[in-house]
Amino acid sequence: MRLGVLDVGSNTVHLLVVDAHPGARPLPAHSHKAELRLAQLLDGDGAIGSDGVDKLVAVIQDALQAAEDKGVEDLLPFATSAVREASNADDVLARVQAETGVELQVLAGEEEARLTFLAARRWFGWSAGKLLVLDIGGGSLEIAYGLDEEPDAAVSLPLGAGRLTAGWLPGDPPDPEDVRALRRHVRAEIARTVGEFSRFGAPERVVATSKTFKQLARIAGAARSAEGLYVQRELKRESLEAWVPQLAGMTTAERSELPGVSDGRANQLLAGALVAEGAMDLFGVEGLEICPWALREGVILRRLDHMASA
Repeated sequence: MRLGVLDVGSNTVHLLVVDAHPGARPLPAHSHKAELRLAQLLDGDGAIGSDGVDKLVAVIQDALQAAEDKGVEDLLPFATSAVREASNADDVLARVQAETGVELQVLAGEEEARLTFLAARRWFGWSAGKLLVLDIGGGSLEIAYGLDEEPDAAVSLPLGAGRLTAGWLPGDPPDPEDVRALRRHVRAEIARTVGEFSRFGAPERVVATSKTFKQLARIAGAARSAEGLYVQRELKRESLEAWVPQLAGMTTAERSELPGVSDGRANQLLAGALVAEGAMDLFGVEGLEICPWALREGVILRRLDHMASA
């Protein structure tokens, strides 16, 4: 059957259409996305303003039309941290449903981490052993660890690249004092969680998902996306540590000229790099692999599992 996953994230609203059935690998058929940056549209009270909701409704309507055009039989709509943490989340969800007919499922942060872990486990397989999975989104950082398809530990921290950029790095290029303050904040937040994971022992494989990690790996020398999903892509901590001060000294326009960095993500790249560097350092990770599958694929896989058991 043809499934559609509608991901209302902190940076983008992304419709992924796949051909899938239980027991088979989902095959991408179409991708439709729009940059909305909900995480940066929150007002002083933490609410998504009326203009932001107007844009969200319009983007979802466009995605629904794309889903219809591509013959989607079943749509799986969900929202992550930007909607989850908005002070007017209930009002936003009600308006979206009233004007589009879409009932967004708001994923808890831990569930995000669990679904992303499931996707990474299915991609790398059982031979990968104990997995540590890192995912930097626009609004949050997810960390999960385990040997099976359900992780033994999973957490979500408010360390998304978009959120941190908006709240901590107003300058372009940012003030060095702001960068240092953000670095301290990021490491303090991550350090609180390390003990929860270290009691399970060292992972046998560390993997990362998300656009942020893919872009950081690309500027550090990883293969271009055009070379295909199955090319192994790695990010070494040593390379990342060398890039962080360079990114801190660049303007957004200069970052957008780097290989693999889009205009829409360039302003967030430094904050994402500080989170990635902090996580790799505090978890003792010298290098990690980039996983092509992430949250959207996890949602699809979970749905296929439920279909198979029905």
